[in-house]
Amino acid sequence: MLDQTIINDAARRLHLAERTRLPVRQISLDHPDITIADAYAIQRAWIKLKLGEGRRIIGHKIGLTSRAMQMSSQIDEPDYGTLLDDMLFQDGSDIQCERFIDPMIEVELAFVLKDRLAGASLTMMDVLSATDYVIPAAEIIDARCHRIDPETKRTRKVMDTISDNAANVGVIMGGRPVRPMDLDLRWVAALLYRNGVIEETGVAAGVLNHPANGIAWLARKFAPFDVALEPGQIILAGSFTRPVKVRAGDTFHVDYGQLGAISARFV
Repeated sequence: MLDQTIINDAARRLHLAERTRLPVRQISLDHPDITIADAYAIQRAWIKLKLGEGRRIIGHKIGLTSRAMQMSSQIDEPDYGTLLDDMLFQDGSDIQCERFIDPMIEVELAFVLKDRLAGASLTMMDVLSATDYVIPAAEIIDARCHRIDPETKRTRKVMDTISDNAANVGVIMGGRPVRPMDLDLRWVAALLYRNGVIEETGVAAGVLNHPANGIAWLARKFAPFDVALEPGQIILAGSFTRPVKVRAGDTFHVDYGQLGAISARFV
């Protein structure tokens, strides 16, 4: 386990990188012995800094939910991060690119909870029963440490991504909310358009065979720490498309078929 001083220093570096929009060196390059547990400790220290500045937790995100992404990251389970109140963007809004470093966008479903979820034996059915509604979402991801190190050309490791709050920086929700039992969520599909061109398509079954499975996994993961998923929280279940790069001037439109659509312009 990394020393707490190192953990706190890494969190401060990421915090400064986000503020200055200047990415820092990959933490795993400076600390080759970093573990996944260390990475989550850095993430928690960073979130604590943000909470100390007045931010508020509104939910969580789950990443690396597809088999292909897990294999490329050399990990055999998803990862997770924390959603804060300054990460919410309105559907159809203009989003300032200058607040990000290297933004990308992904297609997801968001679960909004009505009941508390806690325990080491939770199942997908528990998640569906505790969900108030499911709504289309797009996650904005970013990189506060280099995705590719400019000196070594090494791609960042999963420990770097986890430390970096699982790359989360924003979420857009919109379209038509539905009760979780009203349709088979596995077959929710989406078309991701950038400037009128379809860049990505996907089906929600790509998220662990059912998007609710990731949320059950997260609740079980939190159980040893006596942490629950709380009523009213937003849980991003995981992307079912690859991330698409965002450039200033881009307009994104995500068509979810019967669940409507969401859009945003990056300016």
